Amino acid sequence: MFKPDDKIMVAVSGGKDSMALLHVLAKFEKRFPKASLCAVTVDEGIRGYRDEAVKFAVENCRKLGVQHVSASFEELFGVRLDELVQKLRAKSKAESDILSPCAYCGVLRRRALNQAARKAKADKLVLAHNLDDEVQTILLNIMHGDAFRIARVKPVLEEKHPTLVPRVKPFSEVPEKEIAFYAYLKKIKFQSVPCPYAPSAMRTDIRLMLNRIEEKHPGTKFTVFKAIERIRPALESSTQDFVLQECKLCGEPSAGDICKSCLMLRELCVR
Repeated sequence: MFKPDDKIMVAVSGGKDSMALLHVLAKFEKRFPKASLCAVTVDEGIRGYRDEAVKFAVENCRKLGVQHVSASFEELFGVRLDELVQKLRAKSKAESDILSPCAYCGVLRRRALNQAARKAKADKLVLAHNLDDEVQTILLNIMHGDAFRIARVKPVLEEKHPTLVPRVKPFSEVPEKEIAFYAYLKKIKFQSVPCPYAPSAMRTDIRLMLNRIEEKHPGTKFTVFKAIERIRPALESSTQDFVLQECKLCGEPSAGDICKSCLMLRELCVR
């Protein structure tokens, strides 16, 4: 995932996974004098939730001597997530007609992280997605009818466009429970309050389902992950013609003429 002289930017949300990953990478980075480590926190603008997370992220980075920067939806897109959700609900007659807040947040957060990593001239953008996250994403893509997308959400995402910073996921085979145990063992301070918008997402239902199955049939999450790893080459060969281009509105990497984030913002008449 890394080279000895990489400049690494870690996406830290303030939760247990990203805080644990930050501590692990800070420890490893000391062994490689040519490497450097920095961190970024995206402030989506969620009242009563994100402020505490940012505080924990800043405190941990200061303790470890890691340079930290913030990126906010308000500065980048002219709207906070709370405001975005209000616009969505006002625009739709029925709440069931709109995508969940998590769908919009995920797209905009990926763009914010890539912009921050590119600005920092990072060689790698590191995400703290754990085994549970990866398996949930696999099932989400299948349930959304986009199985080929699985080929593009793997532990190591190579550079597909000059402006897209390669992403890696060192915790992709580590269960969420083990990361939580490590964080408590090392007395790492992190935010434990879940996002208020999470219950509305399909991911939450899939998480509960997987946890019930894992409890009755231990090892299921590993089995699903390994099965996808085995068939991933076939999925990739079916998407070899996929080429990223530049969004005509913002210039960011995009699968089409206009990127998903610009389409979402334009739909709600946001800059």
